[in-house]
Amino acid sequence: MIELVNPNFLRGAIRCAVFDFDGTLSLLREGWHAIMATQMFEALRQTPACESAGELGPFIDDLIHATTGQQTIYQMKRLAEEVAQRGGQPATPATYKREFAERILARANARLAAIHAGENSAEAWLVPGARAWLATLHTQGIICYIASGTDEEFVRRESAALGIAPYFAGIFGAHDADPKNHSKKAIIARLVAQHALRPGELVTFGDGAPEIADTKAVGGIGVGVASNEDTRTGINARKRATLIAAGADVIVPDFSVGETLRAHLFAPAP
Repeated sequence: MIELVNPNFLRGAIRCAVFDFDGTLSLLREGWHAIMATQMFEALRQTPACESAGELGPFIDDLIHATTGQQTIYQMKRLAEEVAQRGGQPATPATYKREFAERILARANARLAAIHAGENSAEAWLVPGARAWLATLHTQGIICYIASGTDEEFVRRESAALGIAPYFAGIFGAHDADPKNHSKKAIIARLVAQHALRPGELVTFGDGAPEIADTKAVGGIGVGVASNEDTRTGINARKRATLIAAGADVIVPDFSVGETLRAHLFAPAP
């Protein structure tokens, strides 16, 4: 289930790894796409020049897929722009984000409560193989970080609840007061400088385009995690296409392929 899109990437030199969070490690927010789509549909259908429902649905789906991995505030800025383009009076991006946060947090918090109450295991809300893969990287001496488009306070809380926070030297997420300096691009740039990383020494695992494209721009290795968050098995074809377009060197469905992935990443190229 591993797809080598670029079999010629530099191997055997990795020192640092960056992970996206939602959809790459955590499934606590599984279903966020549908929640955001519903919110956008409700806002856009109220505009004077809105297209038909049959046209609007695919447009919103494409918009969300194209912006997956970005900080949520940027997705909400895009929603405000789309409302204005259709002759509506948009709310502020911050208002739209608060509405989305209320909806998605209700779902995530219920899952967290079930974990804390012992009604569900943390493992049930991890992407398959994630914990074992993080342990493998730890054994290899790889320094790991999280870089997420979700608010940092929630990423820290949720990674702790899932029991994976100790694997990371740093956990970074969105800050609405200063989004530019907390983007994945900015975080990756700081890590490259901090660790004096050379080409091939950084690997990033993510299910969105930004983290893959930003990693490739600094000479890193991009591993696209085309996880099917609904079925927990197999490849999400839409994610796969987006990740390949962003420059992913490798595509995996999840980390259940960890042993094979380790061989590809850490063994020198033949």
